[in-house]
Amino acid sequence: MSTTPRFIAVLDVGKTNVKLVVHDLETGEDVFVRTRPNAVVDAPPYPHYDVEGMWTFFLDTLKEAAAGQRIDALSFTTHGATFALLAGDQLALPILDYEFHGPDALETAYVAARPPFAESFTPRLPGGLNAGAQLFWQARRFADAFAKVTAIVPYPQYWAFRFTGVLASEATSLGVHTDLWAPERRDFSSFAKVEGWDRLFAPLRSAFDRLGTVTTDIADRTGLSPDTPVYCGIHDSNASLLPHLLSREPPFTVLSTGTWVIIFAVGGNASALDASRDGLCNVDALGNPVPSSRFMGGREFDLLTEGQARRPTPNDVRTVLDDGVMVRPTFVPGCGPFPDGQGSWTVDPVSLAGGVRTAAASLYLALVAHAAMAVAGTAGPIVIEGPFGRDTLFAEALQRLTGRSVLIAAGATGTSTGAAMLALGPGGRPNLPPDRPVGNAYDLTGLEAYADGWTI
Repeated sequence: MSTTPRFIAVLDVGKTNVKLVVHDLETGEDVFVRTRPNAVVDAPPYPHYDVEGMWTFFLDTLKEAAAGQRIDALSFTTHGATFALLAGDQLALPILDYEFHGPDALETAYVAARPPFAESFTPRLPGGLNAGAQLFWQARRFADAFAKVTAIVPYPQYWAFRFTGVLASEATSLGVHTDLWAPERRDFSSFAKVEGWDRLFAPLRSAFDRLGTVTTDIADRTGLSPDTPVYCGIHDSNASLLPHLLSREPPFTVLSTGTWVIIFAVGGNASALDASRDGLCNVDALGNPVPSSRFMGGREFDLLTEGQARRPTPNDVRTVLDDGVMVRPTFVPGCGPFPDGQGSWTVDPVSLAGGVRTAAASLYLALVAHAAMAVAGTAGPIVIEGPFGRDTLFAEALQRLTGRSVLIAAGATGTSTGAAMLALGPGGRPNLPPDRPVGNAYDLTGLEAYADGWTI
């Protein structure tokens, strides 16, 4: 087997879909992909993930992939807010679906017990989105089963355990709005220690660590070499961030765009975060705290354009700026830098031509992104990845509003890609195409005055 892994099989567990991807680190391409829905079993004792169905899917698709494709290593990435409670090598309780609102039954007690924001940089979130709330509820609602727990492992490391028998914990999952981690101390939170859970968590390892090799049974079942190394794994948002961490010098800012816009202030200071404006802290693959903020930019764009977006012309943009056509926040209430805003237009949007309406929406999102970047305390060049990178007006407006260079990420930076890059090690350099600089397609004279007049 090559000493430098090239073809990495990634088990990618998203909230909606589960994937098995074989990623080629040399070309940056996915050479094998299989997908299935991530089904939630709505049955006692509470809604939970179908881990055995996923397990069969992973083994079957690995066998299919290995029959026609070299596989040098395995890696894992999953959604956050999910932990496995083990009793020996079996689950003590099913793995809870974080969208289940059962933990809210203990809201008063949990709020009194959870750590302060200044320690965990975790906003209070509903249901099981704070993983600490899941554990708090399970420990009290299922006390007998919880008393048998011998190890708590984050979700990526649960799958690594299934393949290797090696128990591990890892900071990207521990640090993503869990209430269980103190990012600046790089240690478990006071809350986790008072509950005694810090002693139950599996040993802390780096996301880049090679935990071991696949077990003999799995090698026989899949056709993988018994020497196939298995890497520790990583939380999905941090998997997307990893290519930037490995190829850029901080400080820099990444806007990961889609339905949600997640803003990462790499090299920033978490002390200024405002939980009431959707500020929070992530922990990157190197264990460093990453001040972050977010808003539902993709959802708002769809609402504002009603699915009828048109590429604005330069005249459309001038109409918006000269006539003061504005969108005021927020059209998805309860999140973003203006969570209490009552979204509105300064004119009836139905009266606007499609290009003018789209231009107003793009300028609105640039203004919200600018405000959200202030919440995260961003610095350095700004990198846009994902769908917003195709919105020329958004990118040009953001560059003018911030006075900082804005770049469009040209390389693949998805979750599977980032998880595969764990095989490069923390000093590795991914093979990525150069970023695309932002040009000057639009005349944005007057944008500063327009921004000054933009109020809730």
